[in-house]
Amino acid sequence: MLLALAALLGAGAARGEIAQKGDLRISFDGGFTPRALPRERPAPITVSVEGSIGTTDGSHPPALRVLEVALNRNGRLSTRGLPACTSGLLQSTGSREALRRCKPAVVGSGEFHAALESTEGEVPVEGRLLAFNGRSGGRPAILLHFAATTPVQATLVLPFAISHRAKGQFGTVLTARVPVLAGGVGSITDVKLKVGREYAYGGRRHSFISASCAAPSGFPGAVFPFARGSFHFEDGRLINTTLSRDCRVR
Repeated sequence: MLLALAALLGAGAARGEIAQKGDLRISFDGGFTPRALPRERPAPITVSVEGSIGTTDGSHPPALRVLEVALNRNGRLSTRGLPACTSGLLQSTGSREALRRCKPAVVGSGEFHAALESTEGEVPVEGRLLAFNGRSGGRPAILLHFAATTPVQATLVLPFAISHRAKGQFGTVLTARVPVLAGGVGSITDVKLKVGREYAYGGRRHSFISASCAAPSGFPGAVFPFARGSFHFEDGRLINTTLSRDCRVR
């Protein structure tokens, strides 16, 4: 998923990143709103992300096995007081049933595409994607609910474990281990996801994702490394890519 984020402010910010190793290519892009943020305190934001995996020769891409996304420490992810869902409640459910069971824990939505390798060529798969606040292995997590609708109905629940680093440019790390899909012949190829949620708790307003614009005093904005993605594939290849974006002080 999850994956991936950006702010679009001016000539200094790239619109997206493409990384390649051999015939394997990754496209990684995104944005957040609002683009103008306070300098000293975090404010609520909504994040949109897009990612795609493909090959230069049109062959079936290797399966993604581990995805790690590290976020700049000026962005914060908070689940305090936010209702949580569990993987068990989401297993074997379509999007409508998943929302019925866990709607208070929803933090995002989107869509996805995948491909199944067959003797007659690739079979495209598409469906709806929902993100829920939850836990995995006793740790906070974002639960991604993939509900395929075409050509068959199927469900995948993918936990993104949330951890934090005390030092460095990146403070929050999201890690997912992708299971074998469709007996090893399935690969997720495209994901589009928008994440953001404001809610009330303890008589105060809270935001699932918030950020500040840590520009130096006297400067109207700043360019910074926003997110770093590490993609580990079944064939042993590892592709890393970093999104550099900028913000404006309001």
